[in-house]
Amino acid sequence: MKICVSTYSFGSYLEKLGIFGVIDKAAELGFDGIEFVESAWSNVPLDELRRIGEYAAEKGLARTNFCVYADFVNGCGGDIRAEIARTKANVDRASALGVTCMRHDVASQPRDRQYGIGYDDCLPGMANAIREVTTYAQQLGIVTSTENHGYFSQDANRVERLINTVAHPNFGAVIDLGNFMCADEDPWKSAAILAPYAKHVHAKDFFKKSGMEMDPGSGWFRTRSGDYLRGTIIGHGDAHIYQSVQMLKRSGYDGYLSIEFEGCEDNLLGISVGRENLIRYITQ
Repeated sequence: MKICVSTYSFGSYLEKLGIFGVIDKAAELGFDGIEFVESAWSNVPLDELRRIGEYAAEKGLARTNFCVYADFVNGCGGDIRAEIARTKANVDRASALGVTCMRHDVASQPRDRQYGIGYDDCLPGMANAIREVTTYAQQLGIVTSTENHGYFSQDANRVERLINTVAHPNFGAVIDLGNFMCADEDPWKSAAILAPYAKHVHAKDFFKKSGMEMDPGSGWFRTRSGDYLRGTIIGHGDAHIYQSVQMLKRSGYDGYLSIEFEGCEDNLLGISVGRENLIRYITQ
């Protein structure tokens, strides 16, 4: 396995350094690759995106993945066809960047809780949209995937059902090793469920406190059932990243681990210490 870093992990440094500066910093810190996340910098002409991707390659960084938003339940302004078209346009952006994988969301929590919009109710519509997008992406040599996040499509069993409903060889999972905690699951156990479908992996860690305690304050957020989580440096938290990495090795996964840091610590510190820990986890 090799280690890359998500542009998302740089936090406010992305605004300070710009996308080219972030690429420079990722190379300086010794990463094998970089993962791009949709943001203001990516809303530029395709020629500019090609230049960004080429610059990363010039710096010796593999261009691993492009993460974008999508919602095939609520659609774009309520229009599912428009959302499919918007996601296909992001496939074109991924191709311009030179990545080989694109992760897109599949749904936000339905706005109105009522009968007929449970996860299984939404599966056929989500699967049809995803199948259309991944068929388009396959023509451009890009694998598509979904990630366990967003509460609605976060549980390992839900994501597995979605992948098997789509049933397309070009579509799989980006496994986030920390995000299962947001759905109150044991992350190392849930990661093992999705390991056979892995196209890419996010390494992320969280501190956890019981919902029986008082709100810990700034920087913490609630899980689905009311526990508290706070992002932290890989290896410092409660996500058992080492155990998940060993499981991935046993499963035969040999792709990239992408650091996705969202802690209260300084971003560059969190990224660099996280990288050091991941190297130890992979080699030991």
